[in-house]
Amino acid sequence: MRVISGKCKGKSLQAVPGMTTRPTTDKVKEAMFNMIGPYFSGGLGLDLFGGSGGLGIEALSRGLDRVIFVDHDAKAVQTIKKNVAACRLTDQAEIYRNDAERALKAIIKRGLTFRLIFLDPPYKNKQLEALIAIVDAHQLLQRDGFLVAEHDAEVELPIHIGRLTKVKHETYGITAVSIYAYVDEEGE
Repeated sequence: MRVISGKCKGKSLQAVPGMTTRPTTDKVKEAMFNMIGPYFSGGLGLDLFGGSGGLGIEALSRGLDRVIFVDHDAKAVQTIKKNVAACRLTDQAEIYRNDAERALKAIIKRGLTFRLIFLDPPYKNKQLEALIAIVDAHQLLQRDGFLVAEHDAEVELPIHIGRLTKVKHETYGITAVSIYAYVDEEGE
């Protein structure tokens, strides 16, 4: 695993020890960022199932100002801290050990909104649709932002979840990426 583009291009990233996480492949990560960017002029990001931190670090490398990383696994949190430090991005990162729903409740209390939200839960975790609904209900995604959900290719997420619309969907082997955004009446 490595950072693909931006100011940290080429930096190697450590994987989380053990078999509890499934890192996003470079191919999927590159395709994902081509669908939503590929570069950003600032903004706040949320990597809710951080794993090794690869998606959030890629977003920082490509121009986001800050990213909040969350994972419930202690090994993952330590790996994120190591990878963020190796990329010299510590000042641009907040890293928390928490489960997704409790983390969202804390974020709601802080009144934060995000330009980019990454949801890449374990494939056996079936809460993606509910988490996207929470994001919409509490307006955690900015009007011009994107929510990127990585999931098992056999899972078909709805076109609309609340006011969020699936604007792109691609499949890469056993992995699928669904991107949600707010779409106005003209379809933009």
